[in-house]
Amino acid sequence: MKKILTFFMLLLLCSSVYAAKVVIAVDAGHGGKDAGAIGQNKLYEKTVTLSIAKKLINLLNKDPSFKGVLTRTSDNFISVFQRSEIARKNKANLLISIHADAAPNRSATGASVWVLSTKRADTELGRWIEQDEKQSQLLGGAGDALSDDHDPHLSQAVLDLQFSYSQRVGYELATQVLKEMNGTIKLHKRKPEHASLGVLRSPDIPSILVEVGFISNESEESLLNSNAHQDKIAKAIYQGIKNYVKQNPKFGERH
Repeated sequence: MKKILTFFMLLLLCSSVYAAKVVIAVDAGHGGKDAGAIGQNKLYEKTVTLSIAKKLINLLNKDPSFKGVLTRTSDNFISVFQRSEIARKNKANLLISIHADAAPNRSATGASVWVLSTKRADTELGRWIEQDEKQSQLLGGAGDALSDDHDPHLSQAVLDLQFSYSQRVGYELATQVLKEMNGTIKLHKRKPEHASLGVLRSPDIPSILVEVGFISNESEESLLNSNAHQDKIAKAIYQGIKNYVKQNPKFGERH
């Protein structure tokens, strides 16, 4: 218990080191050789996601409360693992991954927001516990202190707390984003969905995946190719982030 308390005290002490801005990593899904889904009129998911991601970054960087960073800035391939690492390297407080949906049923439409499933979280937790280097990377100086005793039960307890916190933040953020999207663009699901998605797996970075619409639907593909519609999506995500941070004023200090 003393070690766990030490860990959280270190987090509080270290918070003053970081800038006051909340750092948001925006991940444009797919890229390069990975085109993602392709619409009936040959619109590529990778193109849509990068365009919306850049619009979101512009909104975030105009706001003095935020600093936005892109996981990719051009049409290049980045692995799922690298996306999380880029966010971590930039000390991101949140990771927002942008995607476009596709389905065999071409009448399917609307946006949805996904968060990490508990099953996937448990799997990832086990992987991190088995790797001392990953634990230290995740927990910083506190990770080194915890590893001194090589107590797997203690490590599991601390990582479990971290994962639970990240999942809770992700769900609350997803709820705010959906609230802003509702009435602005069509929704496929009105509540956050849970899934086992690799880009959501970072236990130290609360993450959400936004499916901005169905590129497999011809009408929605046309909308997704529109600057005006992309602007609506970016503004809704930005406002959802802003609402969450406003309701949790000490959020950025918890990194």
